[in-house]
Amino acid sequence: MSKSDPNPYSLPPDLPVPQDDGACAHLPDRVVPDIMLTATEGEQWNLAHIAQARAVVYVYPATGVPGKDPIPDWDAIPGAPGCTLQSLGFRDHYPEFQELGYPVFGISGQRSEEQAEFKHRTLLPLVLLSDPQFQLRDRLGLPTFQAHGKEFYKRLVLVLRAGKIHRVFYPVFPPDQCAAMVLARLKETS
Repeated sequence: MSKSDPNPYSLPPDLPVPQDDGACAHLPDRVVPDIMLTATEGEQWNLAHIAQARAVVYVYPATGVPGKDPIPDWDAIPGAPGCTLQSLGFRDHYPEFQELGYPVFGISGQRSEEQAEFKHRTLLPLVLLSDPQFQLRDRLGLPTFQAHGKEFYKRLVLVLRAGKIHRVFYPVFPPDQCAAMVLARLKETS
């Protein structure tokens, strides 16, 4: 790996901090719509059904794909780097989320085949859902950004309860501490 290539297992020393642009202020108390998303195992999941009980959904831009060149200057985009570390945090804290009764789901705009490779490589126990048509952007107004002609979701976390968005974590920083921060807040309010 060259010095200019991002290392998905560490954060760059000069990681840019994303600013709260208000892009998620409209989300608390919104009803979660019927949106069908494909999981890494190929099955379809309805986001509205996931939200009926309670769940944690972390939304991330994209993870690196072996053999595929990274997006140029990815580490310079506020909120872009750190998807692997964010996911590993949810993997490592997964049993604690389960104990609190919160299944964990990850969502990105990547194809499910890319997500499946990532899930297998990192031993993620949770479900990753693919939204390459950006239905969550269109139906809920989730924020996105453009990089080198491609669209990506901005990093955020939704806590779902009783069919609605109960709480939103946005912006998420630093990404490697995301799962621990969400878990701490859930423990405070449970």
